[in-house]
Amino acid sequence: MLKQKLNDDLKAAMRLKESQRISTLRLILAAIKELEISARTDSERPEATDEQIIQILSKMVKQRRDSIRLYEEGGRVDLAEQEKAEIAVIEHYLPKQMSPEEVDALCAEVRDELNASGLKDMGRCMGVIKERYAGQLDMGEASKTMKTALT
Repeated sequence: MLKQKLNDDLKAAMRLKESQRISTLRLILAAIKELEISARTDSERPEATDEQIIQILSKMVKQRRDSIRLYEEGGRVDLAEQEKAEIAVIEHYLPKQMSPEEVDALCAEVRDELNASGLKDMGRCMGVIKERYAGQLDMGEASKTMKTALT
């Protein structure tokens, strides 16, 4: 369903001649196609699920944020702006992201639910968060918050 929406939006962007949006949507669809090709077996042609697409989109946003930081450190503001524009397009297809306050509350809730008492429980807690809330929050930030909650 999400893949179809991406294809439809690409067609609309082509009609409107939105070059930034076109190039970003093509990158997304290429990443999805790559996933589908790598998942193929001899007899099956699996379609990427919405969950897999959300994982791809989350990864793409993370990569661009890392690039922005490097570009800004290197004084290449023009390239950083291009990456920011791509993030804006990609985030349009991601579920609403949780605020820092919501992440704090979530980490405390998971900690209490699992009766986690120290850093030795970090893996269990992050596993639950990743399973339930993948794509809705930055796992790096959630990890930092959970670490603080467990200490």
